[in-house]
Amino acid sequence: MKLIQILTEAVRQKASDVHLKIGIPPMVRVHGNLRLIYPGADPISKELIEEICAQLLNEKTLAELQQNKEVDVAYSISKLGRFRANLFQQRGSVALVIRNIPYHIPSLGELCLPPVIEKLTDLDRGLILFTGETGSGKSTSLASFVNTINKKYQKHIITIEDPIEYLVPDHKSVITQREVGVDTAGFQAALRASLRQDPDVILIGELRDAETIETAMMAAETGHLVLSTLHTLDTKEAILRILSYFQPYQHGQIQLQLTTCLKAIVSQRLLSRKDGSGFVPAVEVMVNNSRVSEYIMQLDRLKEITTAIEESHTSYGMQSFDQSLAMLLKEGHIDETEALKASTSPGDFELKLKGIYSLSRNDFRAGEDIAVKDEQTLLKMQLETVYKKEESDPSIKLHRKKKI
Repeated sequence: MKLIQILTEAVRQKASDVHLKIGIPPMVRVHGNLRLIYPGADPISKELIEEICAQLLNEKTLAELQQNKEVDVAYSISKLGRFRANLFQQRGSVALVIRNIPYHIPSLGELCLPPVIEKLTDLDRGLILFTGETGSGKSTSLASFVNTINKKYQKHIITIEDPIEYLVPDHKSVITQREVGVDTAGFQAALRASLRQDPDVILIGELRDAETIETAMMAAETGHLVLSTLHTLDTKEAILRILSYFQPYQHGQIQLQLTTCLKAIVSQRLLSRKDGSGFVPAVEVMVNNSRVSEYIMQLDRLKEITTAIEESHTSYGMQSFDQSLAMLLKEGHIDETEALKASTSPGDFELKLKGIYSLSRNDFRAGEDIAVKDEQTLLKMQLETVYKKEESDPSIKLHRKKKI
């Protein structure tokens, strides 16, 4: 069995990841489930792992693996796809996890992202962050965001990645993609150089240190649209993570800069679809406004950002995770168990669902046909009603919880 055979079969099965380890057959993850690549597959041998390492690694990345005991590399196979491989040592031997990165960059609509994200592609300057846990789909969302700009506007888009994942073709824009360790020595050097390369949009694969964050904010403040990622769950965590890179005496200045340059934070989590056909993202979107900026400056009130997000759903298009989960539940994409598991505060979300179920038929608009065929249809109608009421009068939510 060769690497190309393994990857060809993985792509055929629409696997997101391939696991290769000496002594067991190749494993693939399909729709979140880890399974054998096919029944009766032979265990991976030491010789095959050595052969794969020779295919994937050059002199530099081999030295990095030997020194750090792990390394990330990108790998392409013509007419099949592009892959990101993480090689690491375990029990004294090399193992791999290979992520499938399709050539096709899905649109924002195909990813089921909320409409406000499309509007953010019209911005000319500022900092936009995509956040989420590993495997949450933020890299795909970011690639889709960049490609949307690419198809709409004539701009120079520079990406700095480690490694390059999606290959973005030139459409209306000029795309410059630089890989750390191949095209540049590091994120910071590439970011500084990018400011002399006439950029309109700068994508930084990840904000990893204080110096990179400072330069990114400076670029955003001086007329560039800067995009990046953080491994954080939501808006609150993203802001606190940024501050954690700096000394306490610097926090006031960084908070002030964030109030002016930060335009939005998009956080997402992937959930299993109710029908078992794959995943759908639950997305929190924060669009910076005066109220959000006030909370950024007053860290003791930072927890109130979620309330600000929920109450700005209509006027700014923002949405909290719970609002996103409720919408996915209403539309039948996920079940209640999945929604509760993914909620930031399952207890609060469960209370909200109980409040929805307790709404009477009198809560609907006068004259509306409330004949429903099943409980799911009733739930959809009730969810629509409770969120319309909360948007117009947030006190309703508090009143209902007290009643419960």
